[in-house]
Amino acid sequence: MTTRPRRLLALAQLANSVGDGAYYTTSALYFTRVAGLAPVRVGLGLTLAWAVGSLVGVPLGRLADRRGPRGTSVLLALATSAAVGSFLLVQGFVVFVLTACLYASAQSGLAAARQALLAGLVPAGERTGLLARLQSTLNGGLAVGAALGGLALSAGTAAAYRGVLALDAVCFLACALLLVRLPQVAATAVEPAAGAAKGPHLGVLRDRPYALVAVLNAVLLLRLPLLSLALPLWITERTGAPAWLASGLFVLNTLAVMLFQVRVARAVTGLDTALRVLRGSGLVMFASCAVFAVSAGRSPASAAAILVAGAVLQVVAEMQQSAGSWQLSFDLAPADRMGEYQGFFGTGVTAARTLGPLVLTTLLLGWGTPGWLLLGALMPLAAYAIGPAARRADRRRAAERDDVQGAEQPELVA
Repeated sequence: MTTRPRRLLALAQLANSVGDGAYYTTSALYFTRVAGLAPVRVGLGLTLAWAVGSLVGVPLGRLADRRGPRGTSVLLALATSAAVGSFLLVQGFVVFVLTACLYASAQSGLAAARQALLAGLVPAGERTGLLARLQSTLNGGLAVGAALGGLALSAGTAAAYRGVLALDAVCFLACALLLVRLPQVAATAVEPAAGAAKGPHLGVLRDRPYALVAVLNAVLLLRLPLLSLALPLWITERTGAPAWLASGLFVLNTLAVMLFQVRVARAVTGLDTALRVLRGSGLVMFASCAVFAVSAGRSPASAAAILVAGAVLQVVAEMQQSAGSWQLSFDLAPADRMGEYQGFFGTGVTAARTLGPLVLTTLLLGWGTPGWLLLGALMPLAAYAIGPAARRADRRRAAERDDVQGAEQPELVA
């Protein structure tokens, strides 16, 4: 693969992540202050939308397998742009929910289709490394977008909030234009797979080993609402640390991923190394949770130092988990149904973001230190359980390849 497709993939990632960063920091206030929706209704609508998005991710991934991931990615990027633009017209709850469902569905499908596109463009041994670089790009884009969103928050006007949504829509339009510019050689390499239409409908749900790996990985992804929701509440309610430290920990996380995700991913080269890194991630995450628990009731300086130490451990675990899960999600999926399988694997992110806030607030704010330790203990348990499931999935893929090769062998004539 030449450098131009890699550069286009990175620029497309940068474009939509800048828009996402601005959207994430301002959308809640836009929906409540400008669109006039009650906060409870905003939360309910977004939960419903992401639930729908998690359901349609698999069929949209299968569409990428049947119709080609490049074209599907472009269409879904355009659909996301249209959905964000439609938020500017939202006046009532029903329209908001319908628009949010379109947004979440397009985002979920786009993630699956782009993973399938990357799998078709990049040799198997190079995918995790490229994903690490794209993750670094994504974090950089989120930081830029968040800064732009911060300007809108400072202005606090309806025009500023609408400007952020317009920016997000333009960013996804730019993402689509970048994806469609992939060179013709790269595009023909990822034409719809000949066997994609022959498999069982949503057959990934029947692939129990792969499904189990995806579910266990979703447990590890409970870390996602930690920095954005659980830690800010923990800091203000259970520690003496200043509230602004929550923002500082988010910046620390973003910078660490930008600087070190590629380096961490270099250690992952196959199934064995992916499982080893995932097990390490579970143990480090347990240590992180234990450190966070110790911060309760401490003085401001002591609590701040402990929280920073916990955040450092957390981002190490995050980078390890990301690298290991990327490798497994590709290696354990059949090559001719990559979009469908990536769509299913990606529902773990949606599930974690949907259920994570309730789980984390109950465990951490409701139970305190025991809740932190229980959350921490779940991580190595899930990480170690992935090993047997992944090896079963790997044996299944090997058996399928042997069957295909056997069918292709010409019969001997006596």
